Amino acid sequence: MKAVILAGGVGKRLRPLTDERPKPMIEVLDKPIIEWQIRWLASHNIKEIIICVGYLKEHIINHVGSGNKFGVRVGYAVEEEPLGTGGALRNAESLLAGHSEFFMINGDVLTNLDPNMLRDGGGVNAIALVPLKSPFGVVEVEGSSVKRFVEKPSIPDRWINAGVYHFTRDVFPLLPDTGNIEVTALPALANQGKLLATKYDKVFWRSIDSHKDIEEAAKEIKEANI
Repeated sequence: MKAVILAGGVGKRLRPLTDERPKPMIEVLDKPIIEWQIRWLASHNIKEIIICVGYLKEHIINHVGSGNKFGVRVGYAVEEEPLGTGGALRNAESLLAGHSEFFMINGDVLTNLDPNMLRDGGGVNAIALVPLKSPFGVVEVEGSSVKRFVEKPSIPDRWINAGVYHFTRDVFPLLPDTGNIEVTALPALANQGKLLATKYDKVFWRSIDSHKDIEEAAKEIKEANI
């Protein structure tokens, strides 16, 4: 099994950190996001990895190299211009020749979920979902009395895209040359009844989108002992 990591984005919201390095090279607990991801995939016996690179790609290539030091094999699909998440995967299609299924992960996600649960025996397209957390602390009241304060709880029965996928080759005809998979292939697969969802409750998951996310991810990784 191969996995594709989408690591070509600019990461504008993380400037000035991303002025001189790509977002996947931002460090959390002194380790780049891309390294966390590679080690996570390897821990689940996924050891053939394609990294889609673009913006300041040399930083990722110089750090990861062939992948040998992480116990994996790494190849690269290079974007000469921004292609979006869907275009980036299409650009990597030739590197997936001969593979009927593969994983894909967004390049800004840190998690300990088990991606192999997405396969459901193989031959399916599936998306990982994690609980939606409130961005704010919640005050629970009874009548006019404050009962307790809950810090950023999960919202019942609301799930979000974790940015981790299992795809078959059914996805390729639906991909744009330029554009995001979230507004092209994923809705198309859902409309065709070809997209399953796997819910992961009580796992560590964090998307690094802001400076605050870096701090919170570091704290959560320590608490989860990852």
